[in-house]
Amino acid sequence: MVKNVITVKALEASAHDAVKIMNKNKIGCLVAVHKNTVSGILTERDLLERVLEKCRNPKETMVSEIMTSHIIVGEPDMQLDEATKLMFENKVKKLPIMNGDRLVGLITMTDIARATIIDKETIELFKKLSNMHTL
Repeated sequence: MVKNVITVKALEASAHDAVKIMNKNKIGCLVAVHKNTVSGILTERDLLERVLEKCRNPKETMVSEIMTSHIIVGEPDMQLDEATKLMFENKVKKLPIMNGDRLVGLITMTDIARATIIDKETIELFKKLSNMHTL
Protein backbone atom coordinates (compact mmCIF):
# COMPACT_ATOMS: atom_id res chain seq x y z
CA MET A 1 0.00 0.00 0.00
CA VAL A 2 1.00 3.59 -0.49
CA LYS A 3 1.62 5.13 2.92
CA ASN A 4 2.14 8.73 1.83
CA VAL A 5 -1.40 9.39 0.60
CA ILE A 6 -1.98 12.67 -1.23
CA THR A 7 -5.09 14.41 0.09
CA VAL A 8 -7.18 17.39 -0.91
CA LYS A 9 -9.38 19.63 1.23
CA ALA A 10 -12.92 18.81 0.14
CA LEU A 11 -14.47 22.21 0.88
CA GLU A 12 -11.52 24.39 -0.16
CA ALA A 13 -10.21 22.88 -3.40
CA SER A 14 -11.82 23.14 -6.81
CA ALA A 15 -11.86 20.37 -9.40
CA HIS A 16 -9.18 22.35 -11.24
CA ASP A 17 -6.99 22.46 -8.11
CA ALA A 18 -7.45 18.70 -7.70
CA VAL A 19 -6.47 17.99 -11.31
CA LYS A 20 -3.31 20.05 -10.89
CA ILE A 21 -2.39 18.04 -7.78
CA MET A 22 -3.13 14.73 -9.51
CA ASN A 23 -1.09 15.68 -12.58
CA LYS A 24 1.83 16.98 -10.51
CA ASN A 25 1.98 13.72 -8.54
CA LYS A 26 1.07 11.48 -11.51
CA ILE A 27 -1.78 9.83 -9.60
CA GLY A 28 -5.35 8.89 -10.46
CA CYS A 29 -7.14 9.81 -7.25
CA LEU A 30 -7.07 11.99 -4.17
CA VAL A 31 -8.47 11.27 -0.75
CA ALA A 32 -10.70 14.18 0.24
CA VAL A 33 -10.50 15.41 3.81
CA HIS A 34 -12.41 17.88 5.96
CA LYS A 35 -11.10 18.86 9.41
CA ASN A 36 -8.54 16.02 9.30
CA THR A 37 -11.27 13.44 8.66
CA VAL A 38 -11.65 11.47 5.43
CA SER A 39 -14.81 12.70 3.74
CA GLY A 40 -14.52 11.06 0.32
CA ILE A 41 -12.38 10.12 -2.62
CA LEU A 42 -11.96 11.92 -5.93
CA THR A 43 -11.04 9.78 -8.91
CA GLU A 44 -10.40 10.46 -12.57
CA ARG A 45 -13.80 8.88 -13.29
CA ASP A 46 -15.51 11.35 -10.91
CA LEU A 47 -13.92 14.20 -12.86
CA LEU A 48 -14.95 12.74 -16.21
CA GLU A 49 -18.54 11.98 -15.22
CA ARG A 50 -19.32 14.89 -12.90
CA VAL A 51 -17.34 17.74 -14.45
CA LEU A 52 -16.40 17.14 -18.08
CA GLU A 53 -19.49 15.23 -19.22
CA LYS A 54 -21.77 17.79 -17.54
CA CYS A 55 -19.72 20.74 -18.90
CA ARG A 56 -19.20 22.18 -15.41
CA ASN A 57 -16.56 24.81 -14.87
CA PRO A 58 -13.68 23.03 -13.07
CA LYS A 59 -12.53 26.27 -11.43
CA GLU A 60 -15.97 26.82 -9.90
CA THR A 61 -16.81 23.21 -9.02
CA MET A 62 -15.65 22.20 -5.55
CA VAL A 63 -14.21 18.78 -4.76
CA SER A 64 -16.98 18.26 -2.18
CA GLU A 65 -19.58 18.54 -4.98
CA ILE A 66 -18.10 15.82 -7.17
CA MET A 67 -16.22 13.41 -4.92
CA THR A 68 -17.54 9.99 -4.03
CA SER A 69 -18.56 10.46 -0.42
CA HIS A 70 -19.64 6.91 0.37
CA ILE A 71 -16.28 5.19 0.40
CA ILE A 72 -15.30 1.63 1.15
CA VAL A 73 -12.26 1.40 3.42
CA GLY A 74 -9.88 -1.32 4.46
CA GLU A 75 -7.91 -1.98 7.63
CA PRO A 76 -4.11 -2.05 8.04
CA ASP A 77 -4.02 -5.71 9.07
CA MET A 78 -5.99 -7.00 6.06
CA GLN A 79 -4.41 -9.65 3.88
CA LEU A 80 -3.93 -8.79 0.21
CA ASP A 81 -6.56 -11.30 -0.89
CA GLU A 82 -9.06 -9.81 1.58
CA ALA A 83 -8.46 -6.30 0.23
CA THR A 84 -8.76 -7.53 -3.36
CA LYS A 85 -12.01 -9.33 -2.60
CA LEU A 86 -13.43 -6.27 -0.81
CA MET A 87 -12.55 -4.08 -3.79
CA PHE A 88 -14.05 -6.52 -6.29
CA GLU A 89 -17.27 -7.03 -4.31
CA ASN A 90 -17.78 -3.27 -3.98
CA LYS A 91 -16.61 -2.44 -7.51
CA VAL A 92 -13.89 -0.03 -6.39
CA LYS A 93 -10.37 0.36 -7.72
CA LYS A 94 -9.01 2.45 -4.85
CA LEU A 95 -9.18 1.41 -1.20
CA PRO A 96 -8.25 3.89 1.53
CA ILE A 97 -6.78 2.10 4.55
CA MET A 98 -7.98 3.42 7.88
CA ASN A 99 -6.78 2.79 11.42
CA GLY A 100 -9.81 4.00 13.34
CA ASP A 101 -10.41 7.55 12.09
CA ARG A 102 -6.84 7.95 10.80
CA LEU A 103 -5.89 7.49 7.13
CA VAL A 104 -2.78 5.29 7.05
CA GLY A 105 -2.58 4.26 3.40
CA LEU A 106 -4.19 3.56 0.06
CA ILE A 107 -4.27 0.40 -2.02
CA THR A 108 -5.01 0.61 -5.73
CA MET A 109 -5.48 -2.06 -8.36
CA THR A 110 -2.04 -1.07 -9.67
CA ASP A 111 -0.51 -1.79 -6.26
CA ILE A 112 -2.19 -5.20 -6.22
CA ALA A 113 -0.96 -5.97 -9.73
CA ARG A 114 2.60 -5.13 -8.72
CA ALA A 115 2.42 -7.30 -5.60
CA THR A 116 0.71 -10.31 -7.16
CA ILE A 117 2.25 -13.16 -9.07
CA ILE A 118 0.47 -12.95 -12.38
CA ASP A 119 -1.27 -16.20 -13.16
CA LYS A 120 -4.30 -16.95 -15.33
CA GLU A 121 -6.79 -16.50 -12.47
CA THR A 122 -5.27 -13.16 -11.47
CA ILE A 123 -5.30 -11.92 -15.07
CA GLU A 124 -9.01 -12.77 -15.31
CA LEU A 125 -9.71 -10.94 -12.04
CA PHE A 126 -7.93 -7.83 -13.30
CA LYS A 127 -9.85 -7.95 -16.58
CA LYS A 128 -13.12 -8.04 -14.65
CA LEU A 129 -12.01 -5.24 -12.31
CA SER A 130 -10.78 -2.99 -15.10
CA ASN A 131 -14.16 -3.28 -16.82
CA MET A 132 -16.35 -3.32 -13.73
CA HIS A 133 -17.98 0.02 -14.53
CA THR A 134 -19.70 -1.80 -17.39
CA LEU A 135 -21.01 -4.62 -15.19
